[in-house]
Amino acid sequence: MGFWWGTGRRKTSVARVRITEGTGKITVNKKPFDEYFCVLKDQQYLMEPLRVTKTLKTYDIHANINGGGTTGQAGAMVMGLARALLAANGELEECLRETKFLTRDARMVERKKYGKAKARKSFQFSKR
Repeated sequence: MGFWWGTGRRKTSVARVRITEGTGKITVNKKPFDEYFCVLKDQQYLMEPLRVTKTLKTYDIHANINGGGTTGQAGAMVMGLARALLAANGELEECLRETKFLTRDARMVERKKYGKAKARKSFQFSKR
């Protein structure tokens, strides 16, 4: 009985996901995943790679996540889970690629520029 690793990144979040053969138990930072991710949308998004590959009750999932907010962390965990599933079973690659779980979302927060209030927002202009 072995285990497989997958690393996922989204915005500033990094998730290291380890899967082992088991009964479908999911823990995130040593907590049950539904306790860690309180928003239902994030919980459903997390289950999507397992639904697509029909492996809901096949693997136990352990994830360590740090950085970012809850949505970015959920996205990072989905990518890490997809990579771990791919490592466990190479035949799942087509359906994981088709649903874009293996694609890194490169969008990041734009940096703040000097002389501006935020990245693009300017201070109010005064003629006099």
